[in-house]
Amino acid sequence: MHQTARPHVLSPRAFDELLGGGGGPATVDTLRRTERSWRLLVVRALLDSATTAPPGPLPPLEEGWRLLSRAWAASEEAREAVEGLLGYPAVGVWASHTLRRLRGTATDDAPLWADTGHLHAIAAAGAVRAGLEFRAEIPVRHGWAVLPALGAMRVPGSADWDVAEVSASAGRVRIAGRPLEGPDWRALTELRAAGCTLLLDDTDPYRDLRRPSRVEPVATADEWQALFAPAWDILRRTDTEGARALAGGLVSVVPRPRAERFRPHSASSGEAFGGALASAPDDAEQFAATLVHEFQHNKLSAFMHLFTLYDDRDDRLHYAPWRDDPRPLGGLLQGVYAFFGVTAFWRRRVHVLGQFEFALWRCQTAHALRAIGSADGLNELGRRLVAELTRRVEPWLDEPVDVRARAAAALAVADHRASWRAHHVRPSAETVRAHAAAWSRGEPLPTAPPDAPPVPGGPHGSPPLRGFDTRAVLLRWLLADPAGFAALRDDPGAVVAGALDEDVALVEGRTTEALHAFHERAVRGGDPDAWVGLGLAARAGADRAGEGLLARPELAMALHTALDGRAGPLELGRALAPACP
Repeated sequence: MHQTARPHVLSPRAFDELLGGGGGPATVDTLRRTERSWRLLVVRALLDSATTAPPGPLPPLEEGWRLLSRAWAASEEAREAVEGLLGYPAVGVWASHTLRRLRGTATDDAPLWADTGHLHAIAAAGAVRAGLEFRAEIPVRHGWAVLPALGAMRVPGSADWDVAEVSASAGRVRIAGRPLEGPDWRALTELRAAGCTLLLDDTDPYRDLRRPSRVEPVATADEWQALFAPAWDILRRTDTEGARALAGGLVSVVPRPRAERFRPHSASSGEAFGGALASAPDDAEQFAATLVHEFQHNKLSAFMHLFTLYDDRDDRLHYAPWRDDPRPLGGLLQGVYAFFGVTAFWRRRVHVLGQFEFALWRCQTAHALRAIGSADGLNELGRRLVAELTRRVEPWLDEPVDVRARAAAALAVADHRASWRAHHVRPSAETVRAHAAAWSRGEPLPTAPPDAPPVPGGPHGSPPLRGFDTRAVLLRWLLADPAGFAALRDDPGAVVAGALDEDVALVEGRTTEALHAFHERAVRGGDPDAWVGLGLAARAGADRAGEGLLARPELAMALHTALDGRAGPLELGRALAPACP
């Protein structure tokens, strides 16, 4: 696989498209080519680092590389097939994970030879794609022998870590003596729509993006296919060029178990360009939004393999409006880029839930962009990217939105920001003493000092007891499925994890009931969710206490403790309101 080395050039148009959060088919094609070079560099480093690693029961890695090279050289069609295999997302995760193991920066329960020897499985898959006749030995993990991007063969009776022979002759492929046409073969499902095909990968051991996992064939591939075609139709009708670019860049979706409704889980990795991991979607629209979200991450990761946007030595943490935990600068930058795409997607959806999502994410994305724009760690190009995204998002803040959707989004925004502060910001001891002394003297409270750096965990170093999006999920139920919302009133926590009766009362507009319940919890010492809920209910009831409690919940809680409960939560909120910038 030798080609003349040529520098990659990103055209001015492609450069500007990516800085603005977009990127058409030609731009994505360029990114795909640059990622090929990145991938080959990692594989080359792996092979160099593995020269002294014992191959275990497998042949030397050189044999696997020779078979892969033979497949690549078989024909023009075979070359294209092998290139596609080398660019497969899970192959990137394998190369990076194995290289880290070889360099001693990662550990795993698997024997090292099973990781390094996965090269033989890649080579065998390439040879199958090229139509070669060959014999090779590949690793068996927990009873499964995997051919990347093709599928997996069950090998009964094998040890947890074993070896199986792959052979191809006269057009027949066998693994451990079993034909691919037999019942033990699990071929990957192709999700097909007019203009786009993705592999549903439930077998590759490196599909989970971070570390190897077991083969877990999904029983509901038909359900994914049934949702993919309408999801693709939504993408195509929403943004034709963006959909074509996505079809040219995304390769595979890794299915994960269904999550709670309105709480989908998804992920991607800079080591796996073209891949997305996703929980089973609630519907086609959610599937489409997830693909947009993860493809934004794919594009920015590829862009950042070419250009430096920030100083990665900056270890300060920041508020990310879509996460419950504080994030480093690089993570926040990835988030604003992804949620720019998410906001643009929902901007074109006109139903009330779509309007809610648009109103929520335009506000939170703009907020994060303002914050990251002033971060010291960005370099000139990073600031240029943030400025371009900001220029595009800011006008969206003035676009009209359904009244109910706008009010619900405002509640969700205030809830998440205050919840994050309550859990991750701690006022200094000096600030608490000064405010407690002023309260005891009957004086106005001092102006609140600048924000302290966030800390992981809750006020006492413990993780939050529930997601900061709990009330936002209830709002989605209320807007999108009123009948379902009515049904969950009797036991909200059974439907929305972490939800309580007072949360339902708050989002439903039963303000007095919610205020009383949150106040009782806060007076008892309470928890951050109770104090934030009290602030939301007070604000809904036009009580100025809400302003202080939502702006500085961490200070209100600390003062309540320092004053031994002598000051009521609502009194503290009203006293803090004028002191909050």
